[in-house]
Amino acid sequence: MKRIIASLLIVFSFFIASPVQASEEGGKIFQANCAVCHAQGTNRIMVNKTLKKDALARYNMDSKEAIVHQVTNGKRAMPAFRGRLNSSQIEAVAEYVLSQAEKGW
Repeated sequence: MKRIIASLLIVFSFFIASPVQASEEGGKIFQANCAVCHAQGTNRIMVNKTLKKDALARYNMDSKEAIVHQVTNGKRAMPAFRGRLNSSQIEAVAEYVLSQAEKGW
C-alpha cells in the first residue's frame, strides 16, 4: 500500500507546477508581452511608475491581486490583457513581477 501511495504521489507531482516552473512561465510571458515597456522592471511610458519594489508599494501595486487587476484590465497607456492572456498566465506574470521586484530586478 505504501508503494502505491508513493507511486501516486510521484506521478501526481509531475502535474503540479513547482514555484520555479511558475516563475519561468511567468518570465516567458512577461518577456513576450510586457518587456517592450517594462524591460528590467522599468516603465518606458511613465518613468516613475516602475515595477521596482518601492514604486509598486508607493502606487499600491505590491500585491498579486493588484497586479492581476492591472494586467487584466489595463489602465491609461497600459492595454488590457484580458482576452490575450488567460487568468493563469496573468497570475504567473503577477507572481513573476513580484518575485523580480523582491530580487531588485
